Amino acid sequence: MGVPMGRWEPMLEQLVRERYPRLLSRATFLTGSREDAEDLVQEALVASFSGRARFGSVNEAEAYVRRAITTRSVDRSRTAGHERRAWVRLAGFATSEVVPEPQGLSGDVVAALGVLAPRVRACVALRFLDDLSIRDTADALGLTEGSVKRYTADGIAALNTALGTTASDPEFVSVKEVGRGA
Repeated sequence: MGVPMGRWEPMLEQLVRERYPRLLSRATFLTGSREDAEDLVQEALVASFSGRARFGSVNEAEAYVRRAITTRSVDRSRTAGHERRAWVRLAGFATSEVVPEPQGLSGDVVAALGVLAPRVRACVALRFLDDLSIRDTADALGLTEGSVKRYTADGIAALNTALGTTASDPEFVSVKEVGRGA
């Protein structure tokens, strides 16, 4: 059973009031669509506050919801990928999606991120946009630390190739600093 009625409502209201833009920004980055991001945040909030989880602070609640957003995004991408491949096989042609540019990232970076596999993109996002440690990223995604290292390295290599950049320090890569013509 969840938190008794009335105890969780103020926490949820405060979380939405104070942290919704940040949650929506993360979801938009992961989904590439504001509409999908809004749905994803809503699903994560419902799942987080309707379960047994109890939060001692808004920071704890936000961290839990952020993990739920990431996990649900990976699940959605996997399902959507299976569906898309099935439609492509049936229709005999590939489709392309128009992805809006998330706030703070150039179109080149968004395009490069868009071709990464969902888990690779999630690892890169959590490691370098959320500044999570390898261990925290592994916990958030339910992966081993070795898998996070591999997915992150693959993602950074793919981004460097796509953007024509090189990472001077493998532990620090800022995709925000890469611009058009750089």
